[in-house]
Amino acid sequence: MLQLSVLKDQTERVLAGLAKRNFKTAEADVRAVLDLDQRRRSLQTQHDQAQSEANELARQIGGLMKSGDKAGAEALKVRTTELKAQIKLHADELTATEKAQTELLYKIPNVPHESVPAGRSAEDNEVVREAGTKPELAAGALPHWELIKKYDIIDFELGIKITGAGFPVYKGQGARLQRALVNFFLDEARDAGYLEVQPPILVNEASGYGTGQLPDKEGQMYHDAADNLYLIPTSEVPITNLYRDEIIPVEKLPIRNTGYTPCFRREAGSWGADVRGLNRLHQFDKVEIVQITQPDNSYAAHATMVAHVEQLLQKLELPYRVLRLCGGDMGFTSALTYDLEVWSAAQGRWLEVSSVSNFEAFQANRLKCRYKVEGGKTQLLHTLNGSALALPRIVAALLENNQTAEGIRLPQVLHAYCGFDTIK
Repeated sequence: MLQLSVLKDQTERVLAGLAKRNFKTAEADVRAVLDLDQRRRSLQTQHDQAQSEANELARQIGGLMKSGDKAGAEALKVRTTELKAQIKLHADELTATEKAQTELLYKIPNVPHESVPAGRSAEDNEVVREAGTKPELAAGALPHWELIKKYDIIDFELGIKITGAGFPVYKGQGARLQRALVNFFLDEARDAGYLEVQPPILVNEASGYGTGQLPDKEGQMYHDAADNLYLIPTSEVPITNLYRDEIIPVEKLPIRNTGYTPCFRREAGSWGADVRGLNRLHQFDKVEIVQITQPDNSYAAHATMVAHVEQLLQKLELPYRVLRLCGGDMGFTSALTYDLEVWSAAQGRWLEVSSVSNFEAFQANRLKCRYKVEGGKTQLLHTLNGSALALPRIVAALLENNQTAEGIRLPQVLHAYCGFDTIK
């Protein structure tokens, strides 16, 4: 959530940034928030003045009663009754105004960083760099959805039988590859200085609002109405919410956490060839990295997170590219996002496997995640997160890019984790 001080002091910058996102109601929404803030301030002044007058009259009434001037006291009590009614009216209006202001603030996305290119869709994203060599596959090479049948390592039909489409069953070497990748990613994150945590996979409404999934993406999350809990779309949600309503000592910054969880997304409206097999699922496994830093350090931290993900892809021997997302393709809460994609040889296209985002103070403002600066004042921190990594499309690329007549040869770094070097 954008800070009111930013909206007031940097209105033109905010509007210019929101224009990069093609946010059509930006000017109307920002002006409405500022108008509500003026109304709130006016009501607060009236409330405080009435309260101050009531307090003074109460003091005078006490004096009059002590001096025996009951008539004078009763006359002042009439005014006190009027003031109490005004105070209640002002308090009710303040509550309504603050609620309307907050609800409107929840609708306004984050302001993009100055480096974010303008654009409307993924077609306008900027390719920052590309690395690795695309493999040349032999004639008759298969896409991963055919390979998993050939080697009997993932069963989509069993998943449909148990749950529904988009919930595959991993088995044999497929299950072991999943576990190997999770352990590899967690170990790499630990070696990079991240503390491993194992968070809940159900979160409450406050957590959804804290990281910005609510009210923006409630339609994409599975919801347990009986307990009003949500299955997490990413472990960013519970891990970042560990620090909701916290004032973090400077000496504990930066915070670096990593965690593995299953993730759940309804992916409503998704269909077509581009989402076949592992390309898009309702349930999938992912290792996440999260940092919480002082504002001056957040973009340096962001760069190290992108480099960390690149290192993982290099060790997996997967050709990849890094994209800077344009304003129209960026997530609601992000100020700057880099996507990392791997080359899927049999499909002949790039597959997104990671998004690394700096949210600046947008999430922290919702979370009330702060630290104390010099003089004892509190200031909002910056939050960041990235996939390191999401498994399904990594598995798809590994299967397709490494298929041979003898089987699917896995990269060296996974041999010890899997206990085998080839899927046969």
